[in-house]
Amino acid sequence: MFPTKQHLTTARTLGVAIVAALGLASCATYKDEFATINSRLDQLDMKVQNAAQSAESANQSAQQANQRLDQIEGRVQQLEAGPRRKPRG
Repeated sequence: MFPTKQHLTTARTLGVAIVAALGLASCATYKDEFATINSRLDQLDMKVQNAAQSAESANQSAQQANQRLDQIEGRVQQLEAGPRRKPRG
């Protein structure tokens, strides 16, 4: 039996359908991979935001400590410049 024009057309249509089906299946795979990547990026983004908040908190604590040191520095200088006390006893 020789292939007729109808057979060739049917085979061509079937081939296109198979390629299309495989293409759609691969799109689903890419969709899953993109979802996984997006999930990882979201996790990294959260970690970066948490680290930034921790750094900001540490910076504020350091600034407060520096302010306290500045406040007591004048008193320390007064005590060092003032007259010496005589030891008791």
